[in-house]
Amino acid sequence: MTAPVVLTCGDPAGIGPEIAVSARHVLGGEVPFFWLGDPRHLPAGTPLTLIDSPHEAAEVAADRLPVLAHPFLHEVKAGAPDPSLAQDVIDVIARGVDLVRTGAASAICTAPISKKVLKDGAGFAYPGHTEFLAHLGGVGRVVMMLACPALRVVPTTIHIALSDVPRQLTPELLEETIRITHAGLRRDLGINGARIAVAGLNPHAGEGGLMGREELDWIAPLVERMRGEGFDLRGPMPPDTMFHAAARAGYDVAVCMYHDQALIPIKTLDFDGGVNVTLGLPFIRTSPDHGTAFDIAGKGVAKPTSLVAALRMAQQMAKARLG
Repeated sequence: MTAPVVLTCGDPAGIGPEIAVSARHVLGGEVPFFWLGDPRHLPAGTPLTLIDSPHEAAEVAADRLPVLAHPFLHEVKAGAPDPSLAQDVIDVIARGVDLVRTGAASAICTAPISKKVLKDGAGFAYPGHTEFLAHLGGVGRVVMMLACPALRVVPTTIHIALSDVPRQLTPELLEETIRITHAGLRRDLGINGARIAVAGLNPHAGEGGLMGREELDWIAPLVERMRGEGFDLRGPMPPDTMFHAAARAGYDVAVCMYHDQALIPIKTLDFDGGVNVTLGLPFIRTSPDHGTAFDIAGKGVAKPTSLVAALRMAQQMAKARLG
């Protein structure tokens, strides 16, 4: 594989620039990648090499960060988000996607952005990175998967109020989530015939209708119907007993009903090392599973653990797509 991974800068006032440097220090030449952003936003004294095209990244010494420059309007202070740079941040994401879609990069790994900054500064119309990437990829529906060595989880509904979940959680949405997850694990991770655990919505998966009827009325029938198509599905499983070690050994991914049902267990198991993966895109996208952390930006304490894992997974997924 000759094409490197493109790492976007994210919000330059956040920890993205400094953990990019730290990740290069950890990985060296293990994962060929380059940073796309304004070199002025990197920590002072960063050992870097400016490149003119992505293929030059492989020629850069392992102790230097390959940088494909994308000039911003002006410099920024770490920890002080600047809405006037919002359009520049958006443009970097779009440019990174274009590099992947043209084959100049094998995958895109995105550093964290601030949705509020992008909305305030550029009228960003998307709930987040994932939805914007789906727009750029020309697809209507994608799936967010969080992954670490101990667990993979997919929330069916994501950034909505808990009170809205029963209304938005429909049979059609759950079925589409399962299908995209199954196809994504096969194409992007090389997992054929993925074992998928489907969580229940209610405590104890409804306990026979005593604590809610969604499991009886449509979740279990949907799971049974898809089993008849050849999907290896388990559930609906009681959410409070499906994440201990013995239970996790029985499946490759857990499809959950809402955001916290999925994210609490994985962040408990591996808070620093989780990776955000978008399944269903025509290109590969990973991201560290944390935010901009404006409060610690520039203080030299941000950990690159999740970014290192995201870069490694991007390379792994690119190899899987190549077969």
